[in-house]
Amino acid sequence: MGSNRKRFRSRWGVAVAAALPLALVAGCSTSSGGGGGRSDDGDVTITMGLFGVMGFEETGILDRYEEENPGVTIEAEVAGDEQTYYTALQTHLAADSGLKDIQGIEIGRAKEIVDTRADSFADFSETAGTDHFLPWKLNQMTTPDGRVLGLGTDIGPMAVCYRKDMFEAAGLPTDREEVAALWEGDWARYVEVGEEFMANTPDPDLSYMDSSSGLFNAMVYGSPEQFYDAEGELIYDENPAVLDAWDLATEAATSGMTAALRQYQPEWDPGLANSTFATAVCPAWMLAHISEKAGPDNAGNWDIARAPVGANWGGSFLSVVEDSPVRDEAMELVAWLTAPEQQEYIFQELGNFPSSDAAIESDGVTGTTSEYFNDAPIGQIFGAAAQEIPDEQVLGRKDGTIKDAFTQGLQLIESQGRSPDDAWSATEDNIARAIG
Repeated sequence: MGSNRKRFRSRWGVAVAAALPLALVAGCSTSSGGGGGRSDDGDVTITMGLFGVMGFEETGILDRYEEENPGVTIEAEVAGDEQTYYTALQTHLAADSGLKDIQGIEIGRAKEIVDTRADSFADFSETAGTDHFLPWKLNQMTTPDGRVLGLGTDIGPMAVCYRKDMFEAAGLPTDREEVAALWEGDWARYVEVGEEFMANTPDPDLSYMDSSSGLFNAMVYGSPEQFYDAEGELIYDENPAVLDAWDLATEAATSGMTAALRQYQPEWDPGLANSTFATAVCPAWMLAHISEKAGPDNAGNWDIARAPVGANWGGSFLSVVEDSPVRDEAMELVAWLTAPEQQEYIFQELGNFPSSDAAIESDGVTGTTSEYFNDAPIGQIFGAAAQEIPDEQVLGRKDGTIKDAFTQGLQLIESQGRSPDDAWSATEDNIARAIG
């Protein structure tokens, strides 16, 4: 490996590396209250509401900001499940109480925030040094009158994570370029490989993929339009991208090739630890979770291949509450956390792929490999996938809610044996109730 190449480290490796600064520096504690404030001597406390693995606590980067900015204390509260986090955020916004100074916003909630809560968040449009983002990323959090309600953290270019040892046992190629060629250009070919895997694996308890919902999401998010059109009208029930994704996902769900393990639900982690499935559709931000939950015993067994078709699944923003008593300091912190240098660092440590165009083109990103994933050149793999993401991505007010409804519908097929037609009807009913 050349001296200019960097190593992505899994979360179980980062935890050790982060222990030293955590021991040396006070702060970055967990807070159950609302916003921060300013003390009589001018010291500032900034609170953050985060979810999942956004990388700020896991890499110790918040501690570094405190070290470089004496008098600033950061208190971060991290929810493991984004859906639970967002429900609580909506409650706090409605009550105008309990809000953190900085709130993380997932892409599936962006349109709803822009349409219904624009007055609640500060405007970054005049903030210096924020012209380095991919244009479509900032557009997702920009109001019609040009107010930028949040700065991008990461994006979710797509790949397929696969188990080399399981592919070898089933007589399939194991080299990542050869694996990518098996399904290049068509998600249907990914399912065909699954049929071959299931027919030839010597372990009857193994499944080819974790869940059909991951496949559904990957297909849908490769289209500029998904659940809504540009005028804000629901089109999920007539959009070919959604209908084709449903048909292929239900084909997988009824074939016996899925483990029926919904991603990021409690049963998924034991599935990773116990090696019960061979592939998972994996956006860049998923690498840290897989490596942590699959554990060090599986290091090198996992590898990464290009996805059949490019897509963006996920990605988040950091927004600052307009009425925060430390709004200016919180905005400075957000601009620093999302700057190219910090995005590059978080990618190298965790695999969260930058939304900063400047960071994407940096040597630190293009040269990053993952020791856990068999030295896969993740900077190159996800960088190439990012180039395939449609420049226009139409977001809708209830995108996240509708995505969750489709995931639940596919679970009805996988876990309860419901027919695809029954599951579709149940999904439509759930969507109608959820969006009113």
